[in-house]
Amino acid sequence: MTLPVKTVFIISDGTGITAETFSHSVLSQFSENYEFQQIREPFVNSEAKSIEIANKINELSEKDSPPIIFSTLVKEEFVRHIRGSKGIFLDIFGACVKQLESELDVKSQPAIGRSHLNASSDAYRNRIEAINFSLTHDDGQFVHGLQEADVILVGVSRCGKTPTSLYLAMQYAIKAANFPLIPEDFERGQLPKTIQPFKHKIFGLSIQPERLAEVRNERRPNSRYATLEQCYYEVAEAERLMRRENIDWLSTTTKSIEEISTTVLQILKLDKTSY
Repeated sequence: MTLPVKTVFIISDGTGITAETFSHSVLSQFSENYEFQQIREPFVNSEAKSIEIANKINELSEKDSPPIIFSTLVKEEFVRHIRGSKGIFLDIFGACVKQLESELDVKSQPAIGRSHLNASSDAYRNRIEAINFSLTHDDGQFVHGLQEADVILVGVSRCGKTPTSLYLAMQYAIKAANFPLIPEDFERGQLPKTIQPFKHKIFGLSIQPERLAEVRNERRPNSRYATLEQCYYEVAEAERLMRRENIDWLSTTTKSIEEISTTVLQILKLDKTSY
């Protein structure tokens, strides 16, 4: 069945990441009934730009149903034009800011781009440092400096270690290394010697063998590496090894990167700020 299409505007005075993330969470509640086509409008930093976007919304509204608008604009003179357009306006910041102004008994000080990190701030530099660390320590390719790692992810090849490591680095400034568990480790019945001294930092990822075979076949089709038999063997042995070593682990099969990362943070008690 073809779903009706609804246009969605993501409007921000910065990158639009906050508005887009929020909109995805909200719109996912209606994904069985509608298909949403997004139009991103980042860096709206002038009244002329806000008027241009309002006109675009009005034009679309005349051709079709009124589009949905997710906005994180903070300048009232910009907001006024978007709110006055022929769309369904959702002010992500506005409602929260007004309530906080009332509760805190102070007026907010709106500033364009304030919700994002300044490139010269310590927090931004920490995040870049974490990203570089995770890239360098991907897939066990660099073993020096592991004492600096906040977490070391282990699991069979293609179970989601690399994307989780990078998400932790980009979103939370977590220095995440990752190591593959391979048949040689299973034969020895031990973790790779390189990471044994850092067992308290290790978290395991697993995956259903059927899903693993699908992923591996996309990378190396018709190889032994991608056979269901090999996947069943590696997953079973990896989980057995993690249980033996008393390592916390989870299956990534039905979980998003966000869910996996949040679980890692909670279990290892890595108290870092999200940006």
